[in-house]
Amino acid sequence: MLSIAFLLGIGEQGKAQIYTLKECLEIGLQNNYSLRIVHNEEQISKNNATLGNAGYLPTVDFTAGYTGNLDNTKTTSRSTGTSTIDKHVFDQTANVGVNLNWTLFDGFNISTTYERLKELARQGETQTRIAVEDYIASVAAEYYNFIQQKIRLENYRYAMKLSRERLRIAGDNLAVGKFSGLEYQLAQVDFNTDSTQYLKQKELLQTSLIRLNELMANKDANNVVVIRDSTINVHYHLNQKELWEAMLTTNASLLQADQNTNLAMLDYKKVCSRNYPYLKLNTGYGYTFNKYDINATSKRGNLGLNAGITLGFNIFDGNRRREKRNASLNIQNRRLEKQDLELTLRSNFADLWQAYKNNLQVLELERQNLPTAKENHDVAQDRYKLGDISGFEMREIQKTLIDAEERIITAEYNTKLCEISLLQISGTIMQYLK
Repeated sequence: MLSIAFLLGIGEQGKAQIYTLKECLEIGLQNNYSLRIVHNEEQISKNNATLGNAGYLPTVDFTAGYTGNLDNTKTTSRSTGTSTIDKHVFDQTANVGVNLNWTLFDGFNISTTYERLKELARQGETQTRIAVEDYIASVAAEYYNFIQQKIRLENYRYAMKLSRERLRIAGDNLAVGKFSGLEYQLAQVDFNTDSTQYLKQKELLQTSLIRLNELMANKDANNVVVIRDSTINVHYHLNQKELWEAMLTTNASLLQADQNTNLAMLDYKKVCSRNYPYLKLNTGYGYTFNKYDINATSKRGNLGLNAGITLGFNIFDGNRRREKRNASLNIQNRRLEKQDLELTLRSNFADLWQAYKNNLQVLELERQNLPTAKENHDVAQDRYKLGDISGFEMREIQKTLIDAEERIITAEYNTKLCEISLLQISGTIMQYLK
């Protein structure tokens, strides 16, 4: 008899941790590499949102220098016309000082730049939230897919058990001359078919396990993951109105669209800031030392403060009007993008809600069909033992039972996927962490 011990970790279950969905999410949120990258990018945008990066603060430079000049000079007196030649004249200059440059006003460009940096920091937070919500949706979907595949594996094991029982009955009846050899061979073929399907399902379950380990950033892709839930817990009472209102107010993509519009407006404001004058302050304090080889003064040192103010105005740069028009169009585009996104979200929500309600109805109907399918199978099996029905008929009734169970699993999983998508689109998927 085939076994699923290697998937459920029966041999190692004492060592394996049992996971809930919340625990899978918590581990993944700490370890997932993509999320760590997004978080670091968010931190970079926060680090950039400073007064200094915006240009509010002055720059202070320390400078020091030395210059030496070695010359041959010829000097002619104006009064006497006598020329004097000096060779290898070596003059030296050394200086050291501190200089401060500060833009006091730049047509609101500095304040706009600061606001833009803060908006980018907020956008970084929103981008992280989008990545986290996408991740939670992916893990939740794979978590319940793992449960689905495990239930399906159990159903195939049950189907194989039924086929084995049919094969036993056919063998017993063949021994007493009640069944033909053909009937036994057909039962053997069906048993082998169910065994093959069971083996294929093992592979699908292992694939889901590997994917779950990948999402949780487990280094061992085949790490044993024991799921506490054995069934797909379907939420039957989602509130359409609450989800709809949450989508319009807290959806992360809509918030990001608003932030894109704000950034476009700040870009427009930066272009307009060039219509104003700028005012800059520069000052310094330093010491300069000169040493002259043949001058009347042999040495000279200066220690002092210098300061100045520059007022300017950019009269024409050839691009301002074009950039202003483009910035205005960019604002319109960002607003249109938000409207388009909102329309798409409304449509997606309507589709998801309809699919959610339909799958709930399908699930209810399939669950009503299952007892009848089981009862029909039990009756048919008794008749098959007596030879009242053929193996072909028995196989069809068995297939009807397995298909009924399969449809229930599919309906449960599809309903759960709709639930996950509805919570994600409404911005409330974080509740899976509670």
